[in-house]
Amino acid sequence: MTTFKAFNRISETIWEIPSSYKKGMRVPARIYATENLLQAMDDGVVEQVTNVATLPGIVHHALCMPDGHWGYGFPIGGVAAMDTRTGVISPGGIGFDVNCGMRLMLTSLTFEEVQPRLRELVDQLFKRVPAGVGGSGFVKLTHSTFRDVVEQGARWCVKNGMGWEEDLERTEEGGCIAGADASKVSQKAVERGFGQIGTLGSGNHYLEIQVVHPENIFDEKRAEAFGITLPRQVVVMFHCGSRGFGHQVASDYLASFLKVMEKKYGIAILDRELACTPFLSPEGQDYFKAMKCAINMSFANRQVIAHRIREVFSEVFKKDPADLGMHQVYDVSHNTAKLEKHQVKGELRELLVHRKGATRALGPGASELPEVYKDTGQPVILGGSMETGSYILSGVKEGDQTFFSTAHGSGRSMSRQQAKKKFRGKKLLADMEQRGIYIRAASLSGVAEEAGGAYKNIDDVVEATEKAHISRKVARMTPIGNVKG
Repeated sequence: MTTFKAFNRISETIWEIPSSYKKGMRVPARIYATENLLQAMDDGVVEQVTNVATLPGIVHHALCMPDGHWGYGFPIGGVAAMDTRTGVISPGGIGFDVNCGMRLMLTSLTFEEVQPRLRELVDQLFKRVPAGVGGSGFVKLTHSTFRDVVEQGARWCVKNGMGWEEDLERTEEGGCIAGADASKVSQKAVERGFGQIGTLGSGNHYLEIQVVHPENIFDEKRAEAFGITLPRQVVVMFHCGSRGFGHQVASDYLASFLKVMEKKYGIAILDRELACTPFLSPEGQDYFKAMKCAINMSFANRQVIAHRIREVFSEVFKKDPADLGMHQVYDVSHNTAKLEKHQVKGELRELLVHRKGATRALGPGASELPEVYKDTGQPVILGGSMETGSYILSGVKEGDQTFFSTAHGSGRSMSRQQAKKKFRGKKLLADMEQRGIYIRAASLSGVAEEAGGAYKNIDDVVEATEKAHISRKVARMTPIGNVKG
C-alpha cells in the first residue's frame, strides 16, 4: 500500500513527490490517481517513478498514470520525456514488448445479429489468429523479407493485400515509424520474430468481440465521429505487440547498455533495470533504430490480425467486409519512445518521450491526427480485463500536462502468481459463459492469470483520467466473446 507522507496533493487526482524525496532526483515525480487508486498502488510505483526522476536529461516531471503498478525499470504507466541533447534512452522505459498496443474495429452488426453466431465466430478467430506462447502466423516470410517488413510496418501488409489504405491513416504513425534500420537488429531477434506476424501471443493479450450498449455512450458526438452509431453495435478490439522480436531487441540492447553505461559515459543509476545511454550516443542511436523496427513489426502484426478478423466475419456472415462496415477506428501504441515536440515552460522543445504502459492521447487540432479526428481529438483505446469491459476515450487539449499521455488499461492489482493461486481457469471459463461471455483460451493457467479480480476497476481508472483532464470517456464496451493468449 502506498503511503502519502511524501506527497503534495496538487489536485483531486494529481500527487507530487518533490525532488527532495530522494537523492539524485532531477525533477519531481507525479502520480495521476484518485485517492482510492493511489492507496491501492504497490510501493514499487513510488520507488520506480522516483528512480526515473534521477535519469539524465529528464524534463518537467517523471509521471505515472492511474493504472500504474510495478514494472521492469519504469512502473507500468510510466511516462518520461528526455531532452534530446542531454538525455538518455532507456529500454526499461519502453518495455520488452515494444509497441504493445490496441486496435479497435467497427462492424455494422448488432448484438442481436451476432449473438446466434458468436461461438462460430470465436472458434474461427481462435483458429485463424494463433494465441499463446510461441505460435506462428500464416504469413510465411524469409529472414530477408522480414527485415523489409520491420522497416515498412503495416504499409508492407497493405501493399501485399492484407488491409485497406484507410487502415494506415487510422494507425499511429501511419503504421510505419520512420527511421527503422534492420541492420541494427540481431539475427537472433529475426529468428525469434520472422514467423510470428499475425499472432496474439500470451499473457494479457487478447482478441475480443464487444457490444456498445446505448447507456454506455457518454459522448454522442465523439462516438458518432468514431463510427459508433447503432444501438448495441458490435465492435472488435485486440491487444498485442512485437512478440519475441521486440523482446530480443530489448534484451540485446539492455546487455550492451550495461557494458558501456558507467565505464564509457559515467552514468550511475539507482536500478540496473534503468540501464541507459545518452540518446545521441552511437549505442543510443543504434537502439533507437532497432526499437523502431520492433514498433513496425507490431504494426504489421496487428494489421495482419485485422485482415484475418475481416476474413472470419466475411465467411460467417457471407458478406464482404466492407458491407459489414469493418472499418478501423484506430490503432494506438503504449510501449514506445518517440521524438515529439512539446511546450516546456513556454518553450517548444524536441523531446524523446518514453511511454511504458501509457497511451498517447493527442488533443483536438494536433497535426499528427488524421483529418477525421482533428475536431474530436485522438481515439484512445483503454483495454480492461476479459470479465469487465473496455473503453474508447479521446485526447483533450489539457493533455499537454502529461505530454499528451494517458492510461493504457485497467492495470494489474495482483501479480500473475497470486492470480493463479486465487483463481481457477476452468471455473472462470464456466462462470463467464453463464454471464454470456464465450472464451477460447490457449491455456487454463493463462485464463487464471487474467481474471477480472487480478485487475483494478477499469471504471475507476477512466474516472481518474477524466478528472485529471488527460482524456475524456466516449463509450464503454462490454465483452461477449474472447480469444485469450
